[in-house]
Amino acid sequence: MPVAHMLDVQGTLIDDRKRLPIGSSVKLLEKFNEEGHPYILVTNNTKLESGEFKSYLRSLGFMFDDNQYLDPLMVLDRLLPPAPVAAYGSQPFLKVLEKRGYRLDFERPEAVLIGIKENFTNEEYAQMIELVLGGAKLIGMHETSIYSKNGRRYPGVGAILKMVSFATGAEYEVVGKPSPSFFKEALRLLQKQRNGLDFKDVEIVSDDLVGDLMGAMELGMHAALVLSGKIASVEEVKPLLENKTVRVASDIGTLFNMKREKTA
Repeated sequence: MPVAHMLDVQGTLIDDRKRLPIGSSVKLLEKFNEEGHPYILVTNNTKLESGEFKSYLRSLGFMFDDNQYLDPLMVLDRLLPPAPVAAYGSQPFLKVLEKRGYRLDFERPEAVLIGIKENFTNEEYAQMIELVLGGAKLIGMHETSIYSKNGRRYPGVGAILKMVSFATGAEYEVVGKPSPSFFKEALRLLQKQRNGLDFKDVEIVSDDLVGDLMGAMELGMHAALVLSGKIASVEEVKPLLENKTVRVASDIGTLFNMKREKTA
């Protein structure tokens, strides 16, 4: 049985539309804190600096220590130190990169770095392909399968990486979830809360079956899918769940038998 948890944020703790707490998610963290239950928030946030996003979550009532949070920006420079990059994603993401010392270069970049936004164009896909064929590394900030915004679902970074990889024959690397290196760093932080923890002791909770849970299960983690974000019903992913042990619930509060609260 799991004795520690990795908790996804968007679509799991906060909703994708108003970015407000889902159900009893705030109360759940309060319960974990009171019990001394080991947990870490593992988010693919790339639009805000890590400190800004942590502050936002705390303003919603989520109380956690700095070592109970991890996002791709916190580990990006291990895979790709500041360098010229052809970066694709939202304007906030591009600004964060520049603040961190990365120079936008769409002529001779060291890497094609892909974040998320809802309105990628065919011209951008063509640029990615040409740059990768020209020798640039292909790197994704994470490998999310679906990006959900304003009630619509778009291809996630993982889907775009696979498309460019298929078009060019190039391999790609991933900074955030579900890369083993990201999960290993999350486990290291969990071990600060309780020594001796291993992946087999951890359950990950997320709304992304392909982009989060599958990779975690390959490392030996337990998995729980919540239907409060990218996936509307079990029927949508039923073939992927065959022969897999995954807990499923409507939201994270229901998963942990918390009394449901009204949301704003």
